[in-house]
Amino acid sequence: MEYTQILKTVEAIARQAGEILKDYYKQAGGYTLKGEIDIVTEADSASERVILDALQQSYPDYGIVAEEGGLYHPGRGASDYYWYVDPLDGTINFAHGFPHFGVSIALAGIDRVPVLGLIYDPLRDECFSSYRGGGAFLNGVKLRVSKTKTLISALVATGFPYDRRTSPDNNIKEADAVLMNVQNLLRTGSAALDMAYVASGRLDGFWEKKLQLWDCLAGIVLIEEAGGKVTDFKDQPNQVYQKRPQLLATNGLIHEELRKVLHPV
Repeated sequence: MEYTQILKTVEAIARQAGEILKDYYKQAGGYTLKGEIDIVTEADSASERVILDALQQSYPDYGIVAEEGGLYHPGRGASDYYWYVDPLDGTINFAHGFPHFGVSIALAGIDRVPVLGLIYDPLRDECFSSYRGGGAFLNGVKLRVSKTKTLISALVATGFPYDRRTSPDNNIKEADAVLMNVQNLLRTGSAALDMAYVASGRLDGFWEKKLQLWDCLAGIVLIEEAGGKVTDFKDQPNQVYQKRPQLLATNGLIHEELRKVLHPV
């Protein structure tokens, strides 16, 4: 499989979707509730249509798992590869006019382990891309994770699940514990960009519960190829490929220290 050429194709698709998102962002677009907190905008749907159509045309043998409506398109051929697509990561930010959102596209095998990932921030025109064995890049410049060695000196980010008002497993206790042990804790509203920022060294770590695979697969390959580490809270790397996993991603140097705060026993 020629990952370099695939990445070029995926980047062109992501940039096309990004132009659509920018057009909608300039307008006063509305949104529809998917749940008490979760929403979907017209931009989500328009971006997803462009991405899915282009991926199906370019790679008809691959399946597609996409966010909006739980879309799933089996490939026409016998390929075991699937695209995982989030056409607008950071939808709530987008709907409120907060300029922090992006497009996330990953390619993974039937085991859900990503072999290729791309995250595109259309407002900043930043394209984070990576494939297994090929390194991680931002607009063509190679990325490395940060060199922060201690948790108390670290800048980390997290997010909270959409069922946080009704579920006790809502990450609030974990956030309280981490806040007391880091230099600062952010909640930016885009898991994909948080993971891209870990890969680029802007953040030292990120964790979240109950992520969807389309939220995190692109970020996983980016971080690992940039020299970082991704596991669950029990230090099991393979568990992050399960549905709605616990996920901890760091520069590797603070990983165990942060993991022990999240999972002290």
